[in-house]
Amino acid sequence: MIFTQERLDNGAQLAVAQMPHVESVSVGFWLGVGGRHESKRQNGIFHFLEHMMFKGTTKRTAREISEAVEGVGGYLNAFTAEEMTCYYARASATHLPKVVDVLTDMIVRPTFPAAEIERERGVIQEEIRMYEDQPSQVAQELATALLWPNNALGRSLAGTSENIQRMKRRDLLNYRRKFYHSGNLYITVAGKTDLVEVKELLRPLLRQFPTGPKAMFTPVSRRQTKPRFQVIRKPLEQTQFVIGLRGVSRHDPRRSAFRLMSVILGENMSSRLFQTVREKHGLAYSISTGANYYQETGSFFINAGVENSKTTQAIKLTLQTIANLARRAPSMKELRRAKEYTFGQIHLSLESTDNQMMWLGEGLLGHNRVINPDKLIRQIEAVTPEEVRAAAALLVHDERLNIAVVSPTAELAEIETVAKF
Repeated sequence: MIFTQERLDNGAQLAVAQMPHVESVSVGFWLGVGGRHESKRQNGIFHFLEHMMFKGTTKRTAREISEAVEGVGGYLNAFTAEEMTCYYARASATHLPKVVDVLTDMIVRPTFPAAEIERERGVIQEEIRMYEDQPSQVAQELATALLWPNNALGRSLAGTSENIQRMKRRDLLNYRRKFYHSGNLYITVAGKTDLVEVKELLRPLLRQFPTGPKAMFTPVSRRQTKPRFQVIRKPLEQTQFVIGLRGVSRHDPRRSAFRLMSVILGENMSSRLFQTVREKHGLAYSISTGANYYQETGSFFINAGVENSKTTQAIKLTLQTIANLARRAPSMKELRRAKEYTFGQIHLSLESTDNQMMWLGEGLLGHNRVINPDKLIRQIEAVTPEEVRAAAALLVHDERLNIAVVSPTAELAEIETVAKF
C-alpha cells in the first residue's frame, strides 16, 4: 500500500492509499467539527446537520442521492463524533467518479427542504428515545457527563429532544455556513486509484467549496477533585454500570502503553476483567474496556452488565483488578499476548478499503498527517511492562473515578461505599 498526503490549493487536505490488488474504492469527506464545537443550546446540531445532507441538493432528490450510489452496488453513510463529521461511500473502483460527484453534491449543494427538516426532526427524536431505552447507552452517556461536566465533551452527540425540537432551518444553515469550508475539510480515498485521478475528480469541489479558518473548541480545563457517582432506577432484568476514568490525549507519549493496558484489562476474552469478573466469579455476562483519545484529554471506560444483586461486588472487583495492574507490572508473556493481539487488530483492519480510508482520516484530523502503521507497531513493540503498570497507576486515584449505574435495585450509598481504589 502506498500512502500519499497533500494540502490542496484551497487549504483542504487530501490523503490517498493506493491498493491496486482490490477492485473497490472508499471515499471519505471529513469535516473537522463535531459535538465539541456546539454550544449547549445547539447541542445535537451537527448530528442533525449530518442527517440533512442526505435530504436533497439542487441536483438530486434524497432518493436520487441514495440510488446514485446503491444503484451501482455501493453504499453511502455518515457519522458524527466529538471532533469530526464524516460522509463516506464505497463502490467498485470503476464508479469512483460517480461516488466523488455524489459526495461533492451533498456537501456543496444541499437544499434543506423545510418538509424534510420536520420529518428528520421526528426521526432524530425517535433515535434519542431508542438510546434512552438502551440501559448500556444510558449508563455510557451518564458516565461521560460525569467525566466532563459543563463541557461539550460531556454532552450527547444526538442532543436532547428539546434542543432538536426548537432548532430552526436558519440554525442549520448558519452552522453549515460557519463550519463547512475548506479550512475544516479533509478528503481520504483508499482503493484501486491514485493521487492524480483523485485530484482531477475533486476539481469541481475545490472550485465551489468556500474557504475559512480551522474550527476551535473550548478545551477541558477543570480538574476533577473527588469521585462522582450517579444511579438511575429503571425496571430492568440486569444492572448496567460504566466506570469512567480520565485518561490521556491522542498526543500523549504514553498512549501506546495505555492502549496495551486496555487490552490486558478488558478488550478480549483473555483479558483480566473477563477472566476474573465473568469466568472466575460469574458476576457478569459482558464486561469490556475501551479508550477515547481527544486533542487535549482522553477517557478510559469499563462497561459491564451484571446480576442486580451483585452490582457492588462486581464494581469492587473491577476496581481491584485495575489497582492490581497498577501495583504490579504484567509479565513479559502477558504483555506479548497483548502486543500480538494489537498488531493483529491493526493488520486485519487495514485489509479493507473502508478501514484504510478511516485510518487516513483519523490520522489527518487527529495528527495532521497520515500515521504509518509500521511506525505505530514499532512504538507499541517498544512498550515495557513497567510502562503498562504506570499507565494503570495513572488511573487509580479516587478523584479520577466516575461511576454511572442503571439498575432496578442499586443504592447510591452502597456504590459510594465500595467504589474505592
